[in-house]
Amino acid sequence: MSHTDGYTRRQLLTLLAGASAVFTFDPAFAVSAPSTETGGKNMLTRPIPSSNEPLPIVGLGTYRGFDVEPSSAAYKQLPAVLRALFEKGGTVIDSSPMYGRAEQTTGELLSIHEPRSPAFLATKVWTRGREEGIAQMEQSFKLLQTDRIDLMQIHNLLDWQTHLPTLHEWKQEGRIRYIGITHYTASAYDEVEAVLKAEPLDFLQINYALDDRGVEKRILPLCRERGVAVICNRPFGGGDLLARLKDKPLPRWAADVRVNSWPQMALKFLLAHSAVTCVIPGTGNPRYMADNAGAGFGPMLTGAQREQLIDIVT
Repeated sequence: MSHTDGYTRRQLLTLLAGASAVFTFDPAFAVSAPSTETGGKNMLTRPIPSSNEPLPIVGLGTYRGFDVEPSSAAYKQLPAVLRALFEKGGTVIDSSPMYGRAEQTTGELLSIHEPRSPAFLATKVWTRGREEGIAQMEQSFKLLQTDRIDLMQIHNLLDWQTHLPTLHEWKQEGRIRYIGITHYTASAYDEVEAVLKAEPLDFLQINYALDDRGVEKRILPLCRERGVAVICNRPFGGGDLLARLKDKPLPRWAADVRVNSWPQMALKFLLAHSAVTCVIPGTGNPRYMADNAGAGFGPMLTGAQREQLIDIVT
């Protein structure tokens, strides 16, 4: 148990218990009908190309939502966020040293989760220099309270040539299971493409949204060709996508694909692309997490349905 901020397991449980009546996960916000594709309560999975390991297609981003103190009301919602993810079969939790306290919060909450968390832990290295990168990644292990990290990514390609040998070495040793790179802006696509062509990678995390489709031209086809799993960050675009859609009616066929909200529809749009492995909408709200997880169930969108959605936002 990490005691970085002086919070023991008992103290955390005490802090969280005080709000349990208020922030208990509400099943009414979950998708009640099981997916015919899974035949049960768990969301759909897709294989990681480099290993064929199945990965649930909706995960959780911790930017902002998990950068909170244990004494705050926002922190007290987070156990229910994780419960909403896990109860629907999701496992992917993505963090970074760039996200303030998010790694530490994630480690604290997973350490008190019962039963043992099924989390697929992804984080990043975000610094320059070999020794600085090693020190930062060692700190991530401590904050996440784990001996093994599932996916270590080079955040925004920062000093990637320096960090990549360390990642390959640690993967060989079993400290990390997969290696990836990340970015979030179209201005970096040329460099992302060059790295994908030059280096053997397991994952790319990249921005992709209904109103931000630049990766469809070259990046996603290249990932499919190179056997690289794709995690979509910023899946709701730059921030105004859902605001623009909220007052519009869902398409008449929404029920056919088991969609009952615009966030689910926006996520399903991305998941309909064959190169996409997982989407990681960020939230600290259990109701939003339960709704987002609903995108992992039911049929995927057809090409015609995707085109109709593009027409709605353009």
